[in-house]
Amino acid sequence: MVHQTIQAIIESVEKPAIYITNDYSIEAVNQAYRDTYKTEVLLGKSKCYEVSHNATKPCDQQGETCPLSSCKITDKNSSALHIHRTELGDVYCSILMKPVKNNDGITIGFLEILEKIDFASSVSSDRKLIGKSQPFQNLLKMITRSASSNISVLLQGDTGTGKELVALSIHQASKRKNEAFIEVECTGLSESLFESELFGHEKGAFTGANTSKKGLVCLANNGTLFLDEIGDVPLNLQVKLLRLIETGYYRRVGGIDKKKANFRLICASHKNIEKMVVEGTFREDLYYRIAGFPIRLPTLKERQSDISLLAEHLLSKSEFSSKMFSPEALTKLSNYHYPGNIRELKNIVQRSALLSDDEFINIEHLPQHITNASKMEDHPANLLSNEKKYLIGLLNKYGNQPKIIADNLEVSVRTLYRKLQKHQLNIREYTLPK
Repeated sequence: MVHQTIQAIIESVEKPAIYITNDYSIEAVNQAYRDTYKTEVLLGKSKCYEVSHNATKPCDQQGETCPLSSCKITDKNSSALHIHRTELGDVYCSILMKPVKNNDGITIGFLEILEKIDFASSVSSDRKLIGKSQPFQNLLKMITRSASSNISVLLQGDTGTGKELVALSIHQASKRKNEAFIEVECTGLSESLFESELFGHEKGAFTGANTSKKGLVCLANNGTLFLDEIGDVPLNLQVKLLRLIETGYYRRVGGIDKKKANFRLICASHKNIEKMVVEGTFREDLYYRIAGFPIRLPTLKERQSDISLLAEHLLSKSEFSSKMFSPEALTKLSNYHYPGNIRELKNIVQRSALLSDDEFINIEHLPQHITNASKMEDHPANLLSNEKKYLIGLLNKYGNQPKIIADNLEVSVRTLYRKLQKHQLNIREYTLPK
C-alpha cells in the first residue's frame, strides 16, 4: 500500500488523478478519477491503460505518446493528449505526469492528473472542434496551453479553417469561460465606426448619437475580446488599438473620462501578418502585442483522415440527416484538396445530399470537379498556380460583377475579394464585355 502522504495528495487534487508505479499499476486514486471511467479501479491490480483505454498494452505500444515512458527517460514532468473511454464515451483528455520522489531524491512512482477537454471531440458533437488526425491533435494541445494563461493569442490560417470556433474554444477552456465572449469583425470598419463600436460613445458625440452607448471593449469586461481579421485594420487605426492594449485604458467617443479595460485578447487573420510587418502595412509593435502565442490552424487538406468524420457530422446536422454517404463517396471526398476548407466541405455535403433521391449519397451525387479527377486541374477552386489565370478569365467574361464571379467560384463575395487581393487584381479595372 502507498504511503498515507501520497493518498492525501491524490485526494487533494480536484481533477481526476491517480498514483502509478513503473509497471503502470494504480496504487492510489481519487473519487474524481473513479467517477470518470466505467472500468472499476482495483488498487495494486488495475493498470492505467486498462482503465482509460480498455487496452491490454501501454499507450506507447499502441501508437500513442506515453507520458509515463517519457517521465522514466527524462525524470521530468511530461504531458500528452489522449482519447480516453469514459462514462460519457470517447473523450479527449490532457494528461500531466509528474515523477514522485522520496526523501533521497529517488523516483518511486508517478502522479497522473487528467483534464477533460470539453471543447473538442473525436466523434460528431455540437459546437465542438471535431477530428482525430495528428495535425488536429497538435492544434488541441496549443489551444489547451494558451487557455491556461491570459497571454494574447494570434490565430492564423486559411479562410474556412475555423478560426472563430478555435477562439471560442480557447475562451471556454479559460478561467474567463463564465464571462462574455465578444467578437469584433474588423473588415470594412471606418475610423469613426471602429472607435464607436470598440470604445462606445457619449450622447451627442456625433450626429445621430441620441443616447450614450457601451462599446464592445466594455461588454467584454472580465471576458474575452476576439478581433477577427485584424489584418484588415488600417494603419491609422492600429495605433488606437495599440494604445488600448498597452495602457489598458480607453475613452468613449466624445468622452473625457478614462475607463479601465479588462479582457483576454484573441486575434485572427487569414493574412500573413509577419509579411505585412515587413511590407510596412502592419505595425511591428502591435504585432508583438497581439502575437504573444501564435497558433496556426491546419488546412483541411492536412487533416485528410478527418474528412470522412467531418462530412458525416455536417450531414447529420443538416436537413438531410436521414441520408448517409457510401464508402466510395467518402473516399472521393477524402482525396479532394479543399481550398475552401471546412466551409467548402459543408457546401459540398449539402449539395450532394440534395442531388440524392434516396437515403444514399453516392459518387455520382458529388460535384463533378471531385468525381472527375482529370478535370480537377481546370476547376475554379484549384491550386494556387492556376487560380490567378482562372480569375482573370472570369473577370474578362463578367467584368465588374463580384456576385456573379463569386457564384461561379462557389465562394462568398468576401472570399472573392481576398482572392483578388492575393493575386493583386483590381475588379474595377474590368468592364462588362459588349
